[in-house]
Amino acid sequence: MGRKFSFEVNRTSTAPPEALAALEADGPRWAEWGKPLIVQARWARPGPGVGAVREVGMWPVLFREETLEYEPGRRHVYGFAGPRPLKDYRAEVLVTPADGGGTHLRWTGSFTEPVRGTGPALAALLERVIRLFSAKLVRAAETGR
Repeated sequence: MGRKFSFEVNRTSTAPPEALAALEADGPRWAEWGKPLIVQARWARPGPGVGAVREVGMWPVLFREETLEYEPGRRHVYGFAGPRPLKDYRAEVLVTPADGGGTHLRWTGSFTEPVRGTGPALAALLERVIRLFSAKLVRAAETGR
């Protein structure tokens, strides 16, 4: 069995927690704020909520992510649906009110190394991608775009 790897990205925002959570959990809206990596986004299985599947990416590379746990306005846990580019991938987006106003965003993920020796590079890549998405998410929530 492969080794387990994880990453964590933390951000703060002036937007309320509900605004960040709603944008992140709304599959089709990823195409509004996730460019240039996310050009297409839609519901493969309607959501948000447990069992929802969003399909995001840029043809021909589209990722299907299934909601595993969902607390509206607070927490979204998802993993890959269908063909899995990473074994046992699980991510969690958690938004909490920050002291003095605004929001603390914590986006974590973990996976099992698919091929021996690839884990460190994949974890670094995922962290960079989530760092980019989290910055775009914060900007969209703060500006309303």
